[in-house]
Amino acid sequence: MKLDTALSIARATLAEGQARGCAPLTAAVLDAGGHLVALLRADGSSLLRPQIATGKAWGALGLGFGGRELARRAERMPAFFHALSDLSGGHMVPVPGGVLVRDAAGLLVGAVGVSGDTSEQDEACAVAAVQAAGLQADTGA
Repeated sequence: MKLDTALSIARATLAEGQARGCAPLTAAVLDAGGHLVALLRADGSSLLRPQIATGKAWGALGLGFGGRELARRAERMPAFFHALSDLSGGHMVPVPGGVLVRDAAGLLVGAVGVSGDTSEQDEACAVAAVQAAGLQADTGA
C-alpha cells in the first residue's frame, strides 16, 4: 500500500462519511503487513476512534477476513476470539468496518478500518473509498 493510495482512501472515507451525514469518522489504512500507513480523524472524532479503527483493520488482516465475517465467527466462537484479543494485545476489533483492500487481480494490499458511526455506516464509507481508489473492498460479506 503506497502512501498516496492510503491517504486517498482515508480522505475519501471521511468525505463519504460527511456526505452521508455520519458522526465524525476516523480512518486507519494499513499495508498488507499490518503497518499503519495513514490515519485521519475528522474534527470532533472521539478519543478512542484511532485505536478502534486500527483494530478493525488489523483484525481483518490478522485473520484474512473482512469485519463482517469476523463478527459472525466471533459470535459463534467467543472463547477463541477472546484468546485472539489477548494474543493481539487487544488490537483486534471483530466487527464490520474492517475492510480488506485487494488490487485488480485480487491480491491483498492492505486494509482500512473505520470508526465513528454505526459499524454498517463505517463499513459503507470504507467500501466507497476503496472503490474510488480503483481497488476492491472485501468486507467478508
